[in-house]
Amino acid sequence: METLLQIISKPDNLPIVAMLPGTLVLTLLWWRAARRNDRRLAAGGVEAVAEAMAGPVPDSGKRPPRIHTWPFLIRMEVLATLAVMAILTVWSILVDAPLEQIADPARTPNPSKAPWYFLGLQEMLVYFDPWIAGVALPLLIIVGLCAIPYLDPNPEGSGYYCFKDRAFAIVTFMVGLVGLWIPLIVVGVFCRGPGWHWFWPWQPWRTDVGAEPPAVNWPELFGAEAASTGGVLIGALTIALFYGTAAAFWYWRRRRSPTLQAMGPVRYAITAFLLLSMFALPLKILLRQALAVKYILVTPWFNI
Repeated sequence: METLLQIISKPDNLPIVAMLPGTLVLTLLWWRAARRNDRRLAAGGVEAVAEAMAGPVPDSGKRPPRIHTWPFLIRMEVLATLAVMAILTVWSILVDAPLEQIADPARTPNPSKAPWYFLGLQEMLVYFDPWIAGVALPLLIIVGLCAIPYLDPNPEGSGYYCFKDRAFAIVTFMVGLVGLWIPLIVVGVFCRGPGWHWFWPWQPWRTDVGAEPPAVNWPELFGAEAASTGGVLIGALTIALFYGTAAAFWYWRRRRSPTLQAMGPVRYAITAFLLLSMFALPLKILLRQALAVKYILVTPWFNI
């Protein structure tokens, strides 16, 4: 347990140590408020939720109730800002900045870890080509978050917390953040040691660990050379089948699903591409851990 105590007490790791219980507490508080509002919606509709959150409903008639930005939202944001500033001020006084020795090219740290908020990207480099882990996936995350307001056709749940009206969006967000991104950071902080080898938090770090088992490419599991024409075709066909499931689902459900009809083919295609790209991350990790698969598609120009 000495190694775990050293990891936890390292100043550079204090943010992630504090983030884990903080994320759990805030998620539970949100879930409590969301389920409470679900019960209010079932009993009295949106008007009951708005009245419980902000007092009497300011509007009447056919228009939906509104909860004004001032003072309800701004007041909470100001209080949260002041609390964060106070915590950071105390933190900076009590904890020294995690500065190390002067950089020396002849003596690089082992393991050499990025700041905790970039460790998820560094961990993805184990499973993906650098251009995917460092450029493509972060770009898709940013573009996907920016595109959410334009892709979501559901008008319900605006201005109040609930789960029932926004189940798909909430589950997708929780899977991406709590199920994928935070675990990658945790693995990078607690489970990666010298040589970026895997060490359990209670295991002491050793530098005499042997090399990782040799990885294979996906076409090689079917008896084809990865860079050959047959190997490229196998890799390309696998990726096409993976993303093609979105097209198959569209043609299967487009006439029976009001949600798909409201989205239309363009918005659905963008949403499906982003979702499948997100789920490609745990799938690739599973292939690497279970079958030691390094790349699905190998070409002279790029690898996937």
